[in-house]
Amino acid sequence: MNGGDVATEAPAPPLEWKFSQVFGERAAGEEVQEVDIISAIEFDKTGDHLATGDRGGRVVLFERTDTKEHAGSRRELERMDYPVTRHPEFRYKTEFQSHEPEFDYLKSLEIEEKINKIRWCHMPNGALFLLSTNDKTIKFWKVEEKKVKKISNLNIDPSRAIANGSMPSSSVSSSQKKYLANGCYTDGSSDCLSNDFSFPPGGLPALHLPVVVSSSESSVAAKCRRVYAHAHDYHINSISNNCDGETFISADDLRINLWNLQISNQSFNIVDVKPANMEDLTEVITSAEFHPTHCNMLAYSSSKGSIRLVDLRQSALCDSHSKLFEEKEAPGSRSFFTEIIASISDIKFAKAGRYILSRDYMTLKLWDINMDSGPVSTFQVHEYLRPKLCDLYENDSIFDKFECCLSGDGLRVATGSYSNLFRVFGCAAGNTEATTLEASKNPMRQVQTPSRPSRSLSSSITRVVRRGAESPAVDANGNSFDFTTKLLHLAWHPSENSIACAAANSLYMYYA
Repeated sequence: MNGGDVATEAPAPPLEWKFSQVFGERAAGEEVQEVDIISAIEFDKTGDHLATGDRGGRVVLFERTDTKEHAGSRRELERMDYPVTRHPEFRYKTEFQSHEPEFDYLKSLEIEEKINKIRWCHMPNGALFLLSTNDKTIKFWKVEEKKVKKISNLNIDPSRAIANGSMPSSSVSSSQKKYLANGCYTDGSSDCLSNDFSFPPGGLPALHLPVVVSSSESSVAAKCRRVYAHAHDYHINSISNNCDGETFISADDLRINLWNLQISNQSFNIVDVKPANMEDLTEVITSAEFHPTHCNMLAYSSSKGSIRLVDLRQSALCDSHSKLFEEKEAPGSRSFFTEIIASISDIKFAKAGRYILSRDYMTLKLWDINMDSGPVSTFQVHEYLRPKLCDLYENDSIFDKFECCLSGDGLRVATGSYSNLFRVFGCAAGNTEATTLEASKNPMRQVQTPSRPSRSLSSSITRVVRRGAESPAVDANGNSFDFTTKLLHLAWHPSENSIACAAANSLYMYYA
């Protein structure tokens, strides 16, 4: 599969993943603060910027450095014989407080500041634009570098002026003060010429007006441009940008709203699954995403394990779906946990939009939007946990919401698990790659898990491929599983084999 097309060539060998970087690494025995735990990760479309959000309502931005260091014309790069096999390297750029804790007095409800999702927006100029959301409020941010402005061409020598208690400052303050007629500040501060100031002998040759000039220094400033609030009665679980660059959707448990980026006080409800009687409620919306190339199409998943494809051209209220994707339940396999583990926690479109990747509690499933009879492939993420579902239910781990991601070429998929592990599967025809990695400086420490032989997609596209089945009692390394350390959030670089994943408050990056 190349960006969404089924591949016919021989399957590529498994990737060998290597550690690249870590930000916010924990020292041995260091206690993690709740507000520092990462809750969202997102690359921009170019892959040159990475954003993370945490439970403390902060958004941290990273920028790529390896491309800037080797910037130049193609001819220069060819002359240097610069290797194309470099891997992405990032550095900290800036951070800002996106959301604060709030209290809804009408409902007597605390609204925590945790960032649920981050999405990058179209960047028409040099500035960066992104959307961030907590449970109730979406914000549109502009982040740009501004040159630091300084005052020059003064009559008075700054060193002498400061010595005499005068005010010439090296930079312009953002908080403007009011002046009196004699040049002093109204707040009574001593930032004015003192009485003992004396002009040089012979006076000043000419009067120079101070000039504000831009220095070579720059500072990064984040500004909230718009706030999209009061549109959701339930917790927001998804936001997704439309490819038209003008609109986006936000989804909560029962509704999906369509917004225009330029209009913050109005949204259109396009999906509403709330029944007239809440006692009749059987499923909720768990995730929603726009199609990457068709601005009229979107998909949303439910707690019953189904995915609905919606066409906005059909009607203003899209309660009736265009296509329904769900896997038929095997007869006799139903148990108390069947419906809980079938709930889809995340969906992602492949780059070309032909395939949808979904993650439920136990598996990853790859769906072809042209085939609604069942998933094209099913990947077992941690099948050895099936006998422990009762324990997972008792400690609420069974309700953990793991994210998933696809590579830019569509040849591989990835998702997280417990003990800070994440798994990478090959999804091209005949590819049986099923690698288990650990979020640490030695990702390949885990033994590669055995996989069952798979049927070729080219031989029968309608058959389900199951890969990655493991030992039923222990994890990939033969150890007991740690349910307290879980890798919920990860993102794949849009054009290179590079993965960023969050383990508590640490951001790990790997390349292959």
